[in-house]
Amino acid sequence: MNFLIDIGNVMLSLDFEGSLGRLLAPGCEDAPQRFARLLERKDAFESGELDTALYIAEASGHLGFEGPEAEFRAAWCGIFAPIEPMWRLVEELAAAGHTLILFSNINAIHAPFVLEEYPIFQRFHGAVFSHEVGAIKPKEQIYQEAIERFNLVPGETIYLDDLAANIATGERLGFQTFRYDYHDHQALLDWLVPRVSLG
Repeated sequence: MNFLIDIGNVMLSLDFEGSLGRLLAPGCEDAPQRFARLLERKDAFESGELDTALYIAEASGHLGFEGPEAEFRAAWCGIFAPIEPMWRLVEELAAAGHTLILFSNINAIHAPFVLEEYPIFQRFHGAVFSHEVGAIKPKEQIYQEAIERFNLVPGETIYLDDLAANIATGERLGFQTFRYDYHDHQALLDWLVPRVSLG
């Protein structure tokens, strides 16, 4: 079986405010508004419309951060934490011989970082990343890229994502889909076990 598996809130949980908050000036009173402005441009970064230097400059400006780029990058990459039940499942799926493909809206800073930092991603056979394709989920273009690059038959491919809009596009294109909630990993297992063999 082929698997398309999202990263954010599927393989890794995300905490933008907890990590990036350390870049704000002490006593900052408009932090929610600053984060909102920063995240408004995240889609443009993840679709490849903004290059890395420009995004860092814009994001630093939104946060009022005037420190070194390395400090920004460290905070920007500090948002992740492993979702360990999914890591264990990926190990089982890999051991059983399933084809695993990362399928993520992600940017040019996070993509190389997570691939190097988290050894679980060595279990995957390839990746389709939004900043490389030039389109973000739920746009069909990125799904078509995955289909063509890996010769996928949607009806024979399981797609896991945490966002309803992304799942809706997957369903429309014929994938076997499951909307994942990492607070209820058992629900995925209950759905998955009758469909595939595990290692």
